[in-house]
Amino acid sequence: MDRAAFSRRAFLGTAGAVVAAGAAGCSAGEGTGKDGPAAADHGSSKPPAKENDRPGDAGWRLKGRGAEHEVEGYPDRTSVAPGETFRLHVHTTAKTFRAEAFRMGWYGGALARKVWESGSVKGTRQPAAKVEPGTYTVTADWSASTEVTTKDWPEGSYLIRLTADTGGQRYVPVTVRSATTKGRVVIVNAVATWQAYNEWGGYSLYNGPSGDDADRSRAVSCDRPYHRDGDGLFLTYEQPVVALAEKMGLAPAYVTTMDIERDAQLLNGASAVLSLGHDEYWTQSMRERVTAVRDRGTNIAFLGANACFRRIRLEKTGLGDHRLIVCYKNDWAKDPGRREGEPPTTNFREPPHAQPENSLTGTLYESNPTTADYVVTSPGHWLFEGTGVKRGSAFPGLVGTEYDRANGEETTPRPIEVISHSPLTCRGVHSYANSAYYTVSSGAGVFNTGTMRWVQSTIGDGGHGIDATTAKFTSRVTENLLRVFAAGPAGRTHPAKDNLDTFHPYAGDPTWSKRNLW
Repeated sequence: MDRAAFSRRAFLGTAGAVVAAGAAGCSAGEGTGKDGPAAADHGSSKPPAKENDRPGDAGWRLKGRGAEHEVEGYPDRTSVAPGETFRLHVHTTAKTFRAEAFRMGWYGGALARKVWESGSVKGTRQPAAKVEPGTYTVTADWSASTEVTTKDWPEGSYLIRLTADTGGQRYVPVTVRSATTKGRVVIVNAVATWQAYNEWGGYSLYNGPSGDDADRSRAVSCDRPYHRDGDGLFLTYEQPVVALAEKMGLAPAYVTTMDIERDAQLLNGASAVLSLGHDEYWTQSMRERVTAVRDRGTNIAFLGANACFRRIRLEKTGLGDHRLIVCYKNDWAKDPGRREGEPPTTNFREPPHAQPENSLTGTLYESNPTTADYVVTSPGHWLFEGTGVKRGSAFPGLVGTEYDRANGEETTPRPIEVISHSPLTCRGVHSYANSAYYTVSSGAGVFNTGTMRWVQSTIGDGGHGIDATTAKFTSRVTENLLRVFAAGPAGRTHPAKDNLDTFHPYAGDPTWSKRNLW
């Protein structure tokens, strides 16, 4: 979400156009269909059942980045099928570097296993970044440094660690995608959102050198490294759930946002799809495909906030398809690549093709930044089983930095069950964050935590007051969710009990979003 000035209309997030928009193709569907998930069918294309019984490598973390641009790189593919080859494009000021591939998982708490290493590779000082006039797209037009074959690599999320002979290190993420998701819990690596926030080369979809909106990127390329450690947003918002799911023995399927765009059938028959801590940027096709499998019985979990908020378009770069993320936001009318009648690359909730995100996510993104206690309101809910919580139990710092709220507008799916109601103040305005669970006629269940800190809290992030007690709570809730969602359509065994009107006295009144409720 933009960190620049934020209007009160944007804070409310529900102004008149949203009410008028309706679900726009995202309403709950009928029946499970032939591609709906079967409760007992867990497919035949899982990673090796004993993968996490193998010895791990606890030394997978960076020991130090070294100097700026000492070593950094990117792959020419965001994901590959098992056995496929990809190329690493690496810049280094050192004479040589080496690369090691770590599959991220549980591995007895080591969290990773090394599956490959390159040996010594000759270093290259690559050309400076190019910036495209008009779109301010940064490209690292670099030659390939080495080729990597993924033979015998299990599907999963990987970090390639680059180490210069001078000691500097950076990561390069890549996904070995699953051939099928049928009967499985699907972890989506949110590569499009990683790139939106990537400031390598001085530009992102949020900022340019001036620090204001004028020279931010209108399109960002995967043909460049990620800034800082090089992992994108993976370690903060995704890795903890990867570890938890594999610790539980779920053998999840792995895909990226680009894969969902590329393959219309990819999610068919999945038991659940997991959108993790920060998954803001979606194409129109991604949204339609996730909605379609929900309407055939696939459960959906949003373990963050601000999900499915920006509509993007994926285009080609010099290295291939689906590597350029286009999002003009409020400047959508100036987008030269938009075709007549095509939805604009702006917020999903905005006209001229308004589709408020809560018709899929259940809750509506409201604002940032904030820090607040997470407050339980439905302690008897199945998601809280085994946590020992009571009504009013509070977990410091768990709500933030962005949050969602359930509301009573016509785009809110019903029945929906609000299970937390956390008071907060954001930009001087008093409001609430909500976790909510809804079910649809296909039997699918959809859960949204309503806070961006959920995933990182499961291991305790060392800040915002989040501690071991909170980590134990969110880990147990996530385990409860994954077990039920992995078993098949959750709404058949755990239907939502609508209580939205208890939390929103103006529900059903189309003028409520225009009122000053605070």
